Amino acid sequence: MDKKELLEMVRDNKISVGEALRQLNGDGYNDLGYAKIDYDRKRRKGYPEVIFCQGKTVEQVRGIIKDMMDHGDDILGTRANKAMYEELKKDFPDLMYNEDGRIIYIKRNHVELVGRILVVTGGTSDIPVAEEAACVAEFFGNKVARLYDVGVAGLHRLIGNMDTLRSARVIIAVAGMEGALPSVVAGLVSCPVIAVPTSVGYGANFHGLSALLAMLNSCASGVAVVNIDNGFGAAYMASIINRMGEKI
Repeated sequence: MDKKELLEMVRDNKISVGEALRQLNGDGYNDLGYAKIDYDRKRRKGYPEVIFCQGKTVEQVRGIIKDMMDHGDDILGTRANKAMYEELKKDFPDLMYNEDGRIIYIKRNHVELVGRILVVTGGTSDIPVAEEAACVAEFFGNKVARLYDVGVAGLHRLIGNMDTLRSARVIIAVAGMEGALPSVVAGLVSCPVIAVPTSVGYGANFHGLSALLAMLNSCASGVAVVNIDNGFGAAYMASIINRMGEKI
């Protein structure tokens, strides 16, 4: 049965989307009961599924990792605490951990690193979110540089790194408090800037809401904004932008 016939059957509710995917690409996912691992994602998106570890038990994450490894995929898990990592390490000796970014990973399929993503933070307290972004971007095959603690409270620290800023293909700007950093950075460079508000700040910061709203209201051109503390989302988008240059 060809794609057109399958689409018509899905439209007419004669078969489910899942059944159509199974006929087109095999199962497309593996149902573990507590998780349906999307093995078609790498074909659709360019990157395999990523495990969001927060809220999952060690046993659930262990089962997902085993199934993905049996499938030949690399392993990337976000929001994993150290206790979870130490338990999983017993079963997967090659498992690595970025403690600042709370990232677990096993990288077996190596690719040539391309382009240049620069991860910039307003302050040292923003580093956990920045490291999530940097580690994910590196895992996805990008060259990554870091420029930390260069916020607007001491603007000379940022201005003193203009060569670094202007050598990036895409910049991830991570900041809490009033969230001014992405606007300043975007006013200095020609590349896209992905703004990441963090929950760092005093009471009126509202756990990152004030930084989020400030970034959404940026007057600088070329700024896109992801959700509060979402280093992963910023890295994913930055990776797509960065690797587009390799396809030209």
